[in-house]
Amino acid sequence: MCTSIAFSAPYPLFGRNLDLETPFGQQVVATPRSFAFHFHRRPAMPHHLAMIGMATVAGGVPLYAEAMNEAGLYMAGLNFPGNAYYTPADQAAPDAVAPYELIPLVLGSCRTLKEAREILTGIDLLGIPFAPGYPLAPLHWHIADGTGALVMEVTAEGSRLYEDPVGVLTNNPPFPVQLANLTGYQTLSAAPPENRFAPGVPLPPYGQGMGAIGLPGDCSPMSRFVRAAFLKCNSIHSAGDDAVNQFFRILDAVAMVRGSVMTPEGKPDMTLYSCCADPARGVYYFKTYDNSRIHAVNLLRAPLEANTLCCWPLPGGHGFEALN
Repeated sequence: MCTSIAFSAPYPLFGRNLDLETPFGQQVVATPRSFAFHFHRRPAMPHHLAMIGMATVAGGVPLYAEAMNEAGLYMAGLNFPGNAYYTPADQAAPDAVAPYELIPLVLGSCRTLKEAREILTGIDLLGIPFAPGYPLAPLHWHIADGTGALVMEVTAEGSRLYEDPVGVLTNNPPFPVQLANLTGYQTLSAAPPENRFAPGVPLPPYGQGMGAIGLPGDCSPMSRFVRAAFLKCNSIHSAGDDAVNQFFRILDAVAMVRGSVMTPEGKPDMTLYSCCADPARGVYYFKTYDNSRIHAVNLLRAPLEANTLCCWPLPGGHGFEALN
């Protein structure tokens, strides 16, 4: 369960909530240009664009949940159970890519969404896990830069790339269904409501926000898609710090409170962290469920020509600031 958001203009920002019932060893990881990436069926990539995002590091390899590269291209993997399809190894194409290899491949080699589209079109995903104990996660992907956003879904019917006009992705159902569902909410507005029910009857609004009555408030993927799209499309912000703060406000509105969503195993699904990547400044911002203070890591201040990972463990505590 996750929500990814991409603002492409006028001030590009990208990020997501990662919702999960248990931590996965996540930390902020910057991969410099000379850290070698290795692939099952493609040539190694000893030199590439630097990137930063949230990852778990296993066997010295960053397994990114989402990341942004130094050129400002963003990519995130979101849960897509029951629909994601990976080709068995004995049937996969000679250049097939394992799901965990996809973000390094795209962000390491592509500077723009246009270039990402070219490499992702018709790509075959290889059904090989990273290692024993690391099951294949069923995913689809959100890809964006300052020109727009794409959704990539690979199902049993094949690989598809979709234009994302609202800049939002959640989970199931598939993206075309999510987008079509917005049609049922097109009468919602941030403005006060107009009485079309009975124009001759005095029906004065009794409070602010009534133009959006009917906006779903539950945590299901389709409801989060609608709510995030409405908030993003009606957001008023400028640039810089104001835009980043607004971005987190939107993510807060689709975040999961611990205990409000329980998995079939009886565990609380919750927003482990929220993040925002600012390509104009090369900064990756994040906050965690237990520490709501926004922290920042600047990719451009990392040793970009190095060949070893730069890792920042997530801060503990609640981050309260005493004023007296």
